[in-house]
Amino acid sequence: MRVSITDRCDLRCVYCAANEFKPLTHDEILRYEEITRVAAAAATLGVTKIRLTGGEPLTRLYLTNLIEMLVKIPGIEEVSLTTNGTRLAKHAAELKQAGLKRVNVSLDSLQPAKFAQITGGGKLADVLAGIAAADRAGLVPVKINMVVMRDVNDNEILDFARKTLTDGWHVRFIEQMPFENSCARGNGLVSGEAIMALIKNQFGEMIPHESVIGNGPASYYRLPGAKGTLGFISAVSDCFCDGCNRFRLTADGKLRPCLLDDDEIDIKAALRRGAGTSELAEIIRTAAQAKQEKHHLGDGAVPAGRSMRQIGG
Repeated sequence: MRVSITDRCDLRCVYCAANEFKPLTHDEILRYEEITRVAAAAATLGVTKIRLTGGEPLTRLYLTNLIEMLVKIPGIEEVSLTTNGTRLAKHAAELKQAGLKRVNVSLDSLQPAKFAQITGGGKLADVLAGIAAADRAGLVPVKINMVVMRDVNDNEILDFARKTLTDGWHVRFIEQMPFENSCARGNGLVSGEAIMALIKNQFGEMIPHESVIGNGPASYYRLPGAKGTLGFISAVSDCFCDGCNRFRLTADGKLRPCLLDDDEIDIKAALRRGAGTSELAEIIRTAAQAKQEKHHLGDGAVPAGRSMRQIGG
């Protein structure tokens, strides 16, 4: 279960930022106790892993309190976090102490000026410091997520691949997803297959590798002699919906069976009238049954209801 805890973010990345929207108010957003109740109900249905997302989850205060609550739920084996990394250096040690297992860090350029351009003014040095701090704290493996954008950062693919050799990074190349309200729509897809071909042409053989911890949708490889790995997430060009077992809880209490479909089921109303675990579990089961067989990007349909930061990527 992916749990978005806020729609606020301290960056404004071109593929995530929507047209202006009004952030959620304090009353609209789920409280940590409410998130924990949903997670406990999900655990009774077999959910064992929770990933915290945003917006930027580290912008929400007292995040360690939520982590401590979640790791105590019977059946929950792992709580992890996706972050843009800007605040990670400050919080990595306390996150680990609270029970967080590992982090994914979104990083789309290794060039400071380009990083600032993509993120709306972010500082690359802050993210690199966060990656190093997470590694020292034992939040491993730290996965680096690069969204590849044509004519924006696709000329850095080889630089990221080289990091698996020089720094032992676990890099995942992600196809840009065509959200209707993304500022970066229309650049043209750089497919996972094209990315792999470019890396093979430069480095030669890529050795298939067992999935890195997390059991996500990526296909993993390793360059000869590399400590790190290369992952490819090709949601657009190579639909992997038949193997998807994920659903999302948005920060305002909607269950979203698919990232790439606008269908949502409200669970906040039940939470706030005091629904018990069994009733919450039934709502989650209904959301799971509503999950479509596959997304419809190939048919030209794109999510238009919300931006990525409002959903929780």
